Amino acid sequence: MLRQDVSRTAVRTSADHRVPVTDRTPQEPPLRVSPGAEPAGPPDDVLQLLTPEGVRRSHADLDDWVADVGDDELAALYEDMVVVRRLDLEATALQRQGELGLWPPLLGQEAAQVGSARALRRDDFVFSSYRENAVAYCRGVDLTDLVRVWRGTTASGWDPFAVGMATPTIIIGAQTLHATGYAMGCVKDGADSVAVAYFGDGATSEGDVNEAMVFAATFRAPVVFFCQNNQFAISEPVGLVAVRPLADRAPGFGIPSLRVDGNDVLAVTAATRIALDRARRGEGPTFIEAVTYRRGPHTTSDDPTRYVDPAVAEEWCAKDPILRVERLLESRGRLTAELTAAVTEHADAAAAEMRRGCLGLEAPPPLSVFDHVYTAPTSWLERQKSQYAAYLAMFEEA
Repeated sequence: MLRQDVSRTAVRTSADHRVPVTDRTPQEPPLRVSPGAEPAGPPDDVLQLLTPEGVRRSHADLDDWVADVGDDELAALYEDMVVVRRLDLEATALQRQGELGLWPPLLGQEAAQVGSARALRRDDFVFSSYRENAVAYCRGVDLTDLVRVWRGTTASGWDPFAVGMATPTIIIGAQTLHATGYAMGCVKDGADSVAVAYFGDGATSEGDVNEAMVFAATFRAPVVFFCQNNQFAISEPVGLVAVRPLADRAPGFGIPSLRVDGNDVLAVTAATRIALDRARRGEGPTFIEAVTYRRGPHTTSDDPTRYVDPAVAEEWCAKDPILRVERLLESRGRLTAELTAAVTEHADAAAAEMRRGCLGLEAPPPLSVFDHVYTAPTSWLERQKSQYAAYLAMFEEA
């Protein structure tokens, strides 16, 4: 299941670290006439437990890792996904109404984020990009804190140490270095906590991500590299930069990888638990490629209709992560009117709370932008502050 190249693999012990070894010759990748999003799949090498039709598949390597996820637990995951989708749609509406400057939608990626986040322990630490608002929700971030940065009222969103999650990183891929460094610190502290770095398919082309994997492999850092392959880096398809699955890259660094159906909350949970278990046992990092699809724009400043094939978008819409859980719960007689009503009520209440919190945020004093640039003021910074204060005073005089 752990992979190097495109094969199912075994794991062997080497002098330096445990690395996956192939048991057959990798096949040549299929020819691509033009780069584009992957078909709605999944490909044969993508791990899956729950089909788009809501059928629970058995998988010898994954079943034990989700044996504790019964109907009640599945309903809880379903509720999480419904709530975070409702929050996401509300935030998008707030931006369209001029209440937020920007918003990065996560529509379609709920299973990848909820399934992985709910597998974490409280003492694990998350380093994310700007799209992991569902992860933040699962970590207990206050709903108003989700929108502070996007309303422009603060340079940060929440207290990272209170929720075990760093505030979002806007610089593409930089958080992978932070996660690796944190994970190396966990080893030095003698803790079995794990760092998790979330990033997109586009970030795999950044030097930061590759440098982080070099350090993580060399020092056997307990870090999980969680790549949400949502098929597009802004307007460019993943096929433009990756002629092989992204999961094939990690074994080149000595890091085992898993390629999982990112719209399958059960498979994502299992894959994340496998990676976390390896890290806690001192076996080092794991790379997870969650194959999903970004159904909305890259951010609310983007227009995906300019570059997305409507037929491909329609295919992926049929693979919706929430719909497949609904179908499974319905087949088991658990999708009752009472459950649906309770989940909808919770989602609407959460959205209303976030909206109230957003509209209640007050703009900070203009000069406060200088307060936390350095731990102690410098003459250079004080001079800038004085000049900016004089500039603002001109408007008062006018």
